[in-house]
Amino acid sequence: MSRVVNPDNAGKLRTQHMRMAAEVLRHLSQKQELDDDAKDMAASLVYCFREIEDGIEESMIAWEKRNYWNKVEQFRSQWTWVGLAAAKLEKLIADDAWDNLPAQLVSLFPHFSDITINKFTRKSDAWEGAYQRLKREISAR
Repeated sequence: MSRVVNPDNAGKLRTQHMRMAAEVLRHLSQKQELDDDAKDMAASLVYCFREIEDGIEESMIAWEKRNYWNKVEQFRSQWTWVGLAAAKLEKLIADDAWDNLPAQLVSLFPHFSDITINKFTRKSDAWEGAYQRLKREISAR
């Protein structure tokens, strides 16, 4: 029997979500005004960061099983910003504090400095409707 390999492992999915978030950040930074599209982009960042955070937890569980405690702690500290960023953006959206969005976005850029975007690969349908979905999710709590 051959080994079963998961093509969508946590690292690959994390890279895909980081790339998506980087593209959304670049699109948002080019916006001149806050419109529905910008709100959708901001909400999609929340979802990207949540997915990244879930992948971080998945990776850490695998390492904990192998007793790689130092690696787990180092990895956890390296990625703590993801959960914090998701929570801050979600609160910003829930409170309709859109004046704070530019400052929040600027604080995220250093985490994406190593991602080079030569060509945008995501279309607007990647984030379309994310704002309404997040608002429904927030109001259901």
